Amino acid sequence: MTFIDQLRAAWHERDSLLCVGLDPEPSRLPAHLRGNPDAIFEFCRTIVDATAPYACAFKPQIAYFSAQRAEIQLERLIAHIHEHHPGLPVVLDAKRGDIGSTAEQYAKEAFERYQADAVTVNPYMGFDSIAPYLGYGNKGVIVLCRTSNPGGSDLQFLRTADGQPLYEVVARLAAGPWNTSGQIGLVVGATFPNEIAAVRAIVGDMPLLIPGIGAQGGDVAATVTAGRTADGSGMMINSSRAIIYAGSGEDFGQAAAQAACQTRDAINEHRSAPR
Repeated sequence: MTFIDQLRAAWHERDSLLCVGLDPEPSRLPAHLRGNPDAIFEFCRTIVDATAPYACAFKPQIAYFSAQRAEIQLERLIAHIHEHHPGLPVVLDAKRGDIGSTAEQYAKEAFERYQADAVTVNPYMGFDSIAPYLGYGNKGVIVLCRTSNPGGSDLQFLRTADGQPLYEVVARLAAGPWNTSGQIGLVVGATFPNEIAAVRAIVGDMPLLIPGIGAQGGDVAATVTAGRTADGSGMMINSSRAIIYAGSGEDFGQAAAQAACQTRDAINEHRSAPR
């Protein structure tokens, strides 16, 4: 099953558009895990097992693992998700952006070492920075388009010769000539609902990974209304810190589950509401 097929099945079978981000910061882990050499894995595994009933995908951010020399724990975590929660795709948030043999190695890292189902990539070196990932025909390639950070406007809103903002050019390329095998999705931030709607109008039913709700302040109703497809799906709406750090005691898993459930339900309230 391809990433796109797996994601569509998760949207409908699990009735969820929630993607749970896994950004384990050692200083924020519950006290009883500190000092445990496997603390990052144990923390993330608990979060995954608690929130899986409410999620359509998981998104580990690679920097939080590699900065702590926890790459092996990331491998184990993704293997755990695949074994214990089959059908839930894993998006490795790496934002890789390079060309040639280096891009080939990054693709090998994401898809062969970590066994991720999809990876985020940076398009600003052109199609040859995307092509090596497309060589893995069953995987997803999630291209940065209109990111949730304020500084994204420094480049993404620049006007091209024909007057289009650069992020719209990226969307058209990703939905058109770059999407040679139907594997591509786009990152569009929840902090910019007008741009979500603009991208959706360009790309049709292409999957969108939407960070920015929760701690970053993106509005759930505006996000869902702008980004949903005709069947009320089409999005992985990511929340990380608001879910994984919902609790700080030994019951942190239960707190995360409650936060994930509430977020899933808040999203679902708007999946079929009038535009």
